[in-house]
Amino acid sequence: MEKVLYLVRHCEAEGQSPHAKLTPEGKVQAEKLLSCFDEIQIDRIISSPFVRARCTVLPLAESKGLYIEQNSDLTERVLSSQNEVDWMGKLEDSFSDVHLKYKGGESSIEAMTRAYKVVKELKDDSHTVIVTHGNLMTLLLRCFDKRFGFEEWSNLTNPDVYRIKFHAEDVSVERIWDDCAA
Repeated sequence: MEKVLYLVRHCEAEGQSPHAKLTPEGKVQAEKLLSCFDEIQIDRIISSPFVRARCTVLPLAESKGLYIEQNSDLTERVLSSQNEVDWMGKLEDSFSDVHLKYKGGESSIEAMTRAYKVVKELKDDSHTVIVTHGNLMTLLLRCFDKRFGFEEWSNLTNPDVYRIKFHAEDVSVERIWDDCAA
């Protein structure tokens, strides 16, 4: 039995707040995601409750006749509750030291643990789309491929799509967005 997970980063949005909507380009991108999953069986769609994540997957849910399950464990990681002067440097450091935690924030290992809970609960032989945010997506990918870090995060696109296949003890991670977007 093979479990397949499609990990999707939300489309282009107007901002970072939980209520930020997709930009006009983001709406076009959400429609393009349909072609990515046109010939693919999907059993479930689980999304961050943030508006930009739900709107990213809405066209797909409607086309497949699926309900969008919202899960707060898929919300974006908060690096710090303070405005950090060197935010980018602090983010990079948090990938190097997964236990590093800034005031009011969440360490990488804490974020990875909560996101991984969602994946762990998926049934064998399931085909699930999970929609989340860039930082959390990178950390979740890192659970399956230790090479994912700051550089991989900085190379993500909006949207982005990775396929993770679980077969017995083997796990494979593959970026498929380029094929979809072509």
